[in-house]
Amino acid sequence: MRRRVVLTSGAFEIIHPAHIKMLWEAKKLGGKNSKLVVVLARDDTIRARKKREPLLNERARKYIISNLKPVDEAVLGFKKFSFKKIIDKVKPDIVVFGYDQDEIMHEFMKFVEREKLRIKVYKAKKYKIGEVNSTTDIIRKLKTLP
Repeated sequence: MRRRVVLTSGAFEIIHPAHIKMLWEAKKLGGKNSKLVVVLARDDTIRARKKREPLLNERARKYIISNLKPVDEAVLGFKKFSFKKIIDKVKPDIVVFGYDQDEIMHEFMKFVEREKLRIKVYKAKKYKIGEVNSTTDIIRKLKTLP
């Protein structure tokens, strides 16, 4: 029996406890022996969506995320964004979106319906572990340091 493939994605600029919790929860959705594949946002995608330079470049972010225990494989997204190319490459059974990825999750759900794909889609919770639970929280805190 083929092991289930779980796909999630994000920028993962500064790894924090909420990222780790989300990755473990995503992997758990696939069941025992699942494979977790993380698609990392390209530097150009971060520039376009966040209106700033990436904190770490895509190669550095891929290296970091690929060395996290729950992650089985890390891949960079395509330079020209494409649900189809990623789905064809990864062949996921389950796709997990971050709590703050509503817009792209709805676009993906339309794509799945249009293509008549059998992919389960989940939205991760907003995990709170400690006082900083997002890259934005960390940036905000760094700005207040003397």
